[in-house]
Amino acid sequence: MRDDVFSTEPPALAGILRDGARVGFRLASEPRTGSLLRVLAGSKPGGRLLELGTGTGVATAWLLAGMDAATRLETVDSDPSVVEVARTHLGDDPRVRFNIAEGGDWLRRWSGGPFDLVFADAWSGKFSDLDAALRLLAIGGLYVIDDLLHQPSWPDGHGPRIEPLLAELEGRPDLACVRLAWSSGLAIAVKRA
Repeated sequence: MRDDVFSTEPPALAGILRDGARVGFRLASEPRTGSLLRVLAGSKPGGRLLELGTGTGVATAWLLAGMDAATRLETVDSDPSVVEVARTHLGDDPRVRFNIAEGGDWLRRWSGGPFDLVFADAWSGKFSDLDAALRLLAIGGLYVIDDLLHQPSWPDGHGPRIEPLLAELEGRPDLACVRLAWSSGLAIAVKRA
């Protein structure tokens, strides 16, 4: 079995990758992470999803590919120039709303209720503002993070934060967690009552 072969990729993915390279964006989610996000999004029919770190929309495209018509996605990023790539390719999809904001500020301001899946692909909601992100996670909701195995694109200070973050997640009585040494390195937690 090979885990690097995908029967279907989101239709917009090739254009997003092309335009992302054109603007010099190098932090896009890895395809295996995307394929997992598609499956996890499909497990939340009619759900509410949150992506922290839109970037150029690679993971956004994978999430949308798994969502049904009734599911809604809020995606947040502070860089309008990279989000413009995502909007160009995905902005016609009524299931997604693009939010230009710093993630922590957005998390503290959100008043629209809990999310069934939170994909924290930015520092906000992962290395900072973790409690704010987890407070917005519904019971039975999934919290997903990536980039836990060394990546050449990591910003300074990324590596030393990983083990304390995982220890904090695993020490919380309201979460059940699993580490996955796969793709870029993932952790998935489910919020329990």
